[in-house]
Amino acid sequence: MSKRLIVAIDGPAGSGKSTTAKLVAQRLGYLYIDTGAMYRAVTLEAIKKNVLNNIEEINHIANSVDIDLEYVEGKTKVFLNRIDVSEDIRTPEVNKFVSDVSKIQGVRTAMVKKQQILGNKNGGVVMEGRDIGTVVFPNADVKIFLTASIDQRAIRRAKEYGEKGIDISVQEVQKNLLERDKIDSTRAVSPLMKSSDAIEVDTSSVTIEEQVNTILRIVKEIAGKNEIEITV
Repeated sequence: MSKRLIVAIDGPAGSGKSTTAKLVAQRLGYLYIDTGAMYRAVTLEAIKKNVLNNIEEINHIANSVDIDLEYVEGKTKVFLNRIDVSEDIRTPEVNKFVSDVSKIQGVRTAMVKKQQILGNKNGGVVMEGRDIGTVVFPNADVKIFLTASIDQRAIRRAKEYGEKGIDISVQEVQKNLLERDKIDSTRAVSPLMKSSDAIEVDTSSVTIEEQVNTILRIVKEIAGKNEIEITV
């Protein structure tokens, strides 16, 4: 079997990581891994157990919970202790606390181990998050860093909420995104940052299809240089 690539896609919330990574993985026939969903699952469990102010308990959750990701009919299903929490982890409440939970060193250590196991045991993976190219897979074959203007990111996220029946203003979403950006980029452990060898792709004014095609062209070019066969 020929070598299959590890594709790392990083970037801030609302930059289009999840949708883009899913489609890139589909086109390549690779496994898609949403690492943000794993941190959201830990956050959800901490909220349910009312331990958001107890780092020791949150670390225990991160190390003990069973988190599974399954790609079913074009959607990623997230299972927390065998229970489908795919919708529960996308609420404004989880959004509010996920960055605080994600910056805890014990949580990141536990999640990175789980992510590395998932990535290494599969023959081809597209993994997205905030520290994939810098921490989880610093030797990834392809590193992409997605960016977008804060206005576009807020509009996209507010639209996602609206489609789920959650009424929240673009202004409120933008405030939340800016707070998350600050926490994610300034935390001591695995901060959100562009890897020095990552290729930046600005998604502010392009369609999803255009950004997917841009990334696929990059993947094909890198695969070609390394004499690795891929099918798109």
